[in-house]
Amino acid sequence: MKVARKLEILADAAKYDASCASSGAVKRDSSDSPGGRGIGSAGGAGICHSYAPDGRCISLLKVLLTNVCLYDCHYCINRRSSDVARARFSVEEVVQLTLDFYKRNYIEGLFLSSGIVRDADYTMEQVLRVAKTLREEHHFRGYIHLKTIPEASQELIEEAGKYADRISINIELPSEESVRELAPEKNLRRTQEAMGGIRNRIEEARAEQRDRQRVKEKGYREKADAFAAGAAFSRTRSKIYANGQSTQMIVGADDSTDATILERSDHLYRSYRLNRVYYSAFSPIPSPSQILPAVAPPLVREHRLYQADWLLRYYGFAVGELTPQEGKNHGHLDLDLDPKLSWALRHRDRFPVDVNRASREELLRVPGLGVRNTDRILKIRRWSRLRLDDLAKLRVDLKKGLPFLITADHNPARLGLDSERLRARFAPPPEQLEFDFSPSPEPTRKTFESAVTGEV
Repeated sequence: MKVARKLEILADAAKYDASCASSGAVKRDSSDSPGGRGIGSAGGAGICHSYAPDGRCISLLKVLLTNVCLYDCHYCINRRSSDVARARFSVEEVVQLTLDFYKRNYIEGLFLSSGIVRDADYTMEQVLRVAKTLREEHHFRGYIHLKTIPEASQELIEEAGKYADRISINIELPSEESVRELAPEKNLRRTQEAMGGIRNRIEEARAEQRDRQRVKEKGYREKADAFAAGAAFSRTRSKIYANGQSTQMIVGADDSTDATILERSDHLYRSYRLNRVYYSAFSPIPSPSQILPAVAPPLVREHRLYQADWLLRYYGFAVGELTPQEGKNHGHLDLDLDPKLSWALRHRDRFPVDVNRASREELLRVPGLGVRNTDRILKIRRWSRLRLDDLAKLRVDLKKGLPFLITADHNPARLGLDSERLRARFAPPPEQLEFDFSPSPEPTRKTFESAVTGEV
């Protein structure tokens, strides 16, 4: 099979993985390679960026090493029982593609995953060989994201971090019950153990880097001698270790509520220091398993989960606050309103908030106020009282914020905004139903036979 055909198959097979962001990576520069022979850079000039319709920056060669897989995960298009075209790259082919694409200014790095062939350790070794070859033989200094395999040995997973800027392990589903039902060869506990090992190695690398920096800045001779004594140990490890790890969860493949998904995400952030949890709305695949839902969940559900995820990480919200504990939406986010606005409408007793007096925690919960504007307000109000014009200059979303905040010249009670009809003010307008007047297809012989026999 030609490389172009392999690329077509394996790039298409990789599109279902959402967890490939390069934010927060340590920049590698080609000038630090031996003799200045390095190729590529994780940042700076010479990188061509493409943008998806939703604004995401895409400049990675995103492929699978192979879509042949021993596992039979029901939600995966590459599962063992799936009837799809199969292909497999050699290590050398992926390396050459990455170099060629970068030299043509198409990409700034590589995102590499793989189906499981032979066993998890063999597959992980092949993925690792790609990154190692790029870094050590070709002195590639571009961005590399490796998708690791939790069933592989911990030593191989940790070694991947020596050559990758970001490593990730997909948890896929939020509960052990769902994993057993939809991905019987996988184990949630094993996945979390692998995440724990990665977290420990990342923290060790950061501690070593801080120690070296302290020696360099303060000139501690004794500690410098200690590092000199352990030079052989230092050389066995890369100076730059993976900057972080991420994971992905599929939304809508099982009956897990938004509360269950967010509780799992919150646990991963707190316990394993993940940089990011990605959410991917389940999409029906060709020849689907009978236990999967026939219809995909609304894409807005994925969007609401990302918004709630942001509130958990940066705004001080708890999962129980974002998902209603009772009512028809029990355990689920409001699809009509963003989670922060929905929470504010359920807790009208906490509003309005005076922007000139409220604490940072209170301001962060006002709809329309973000983290940066909250910090700006706290600085500005030390010198003067804020008015609506001041908030407008800060580009605060006043359409959302007016009913929930008080300024020197504004009180929502005076404008009649503090009412029970407030939800209707923010809810999306009703959609007009349309009739389909397109001509019906011509009846066939089978149609007439069905009308006579009553068979469908």
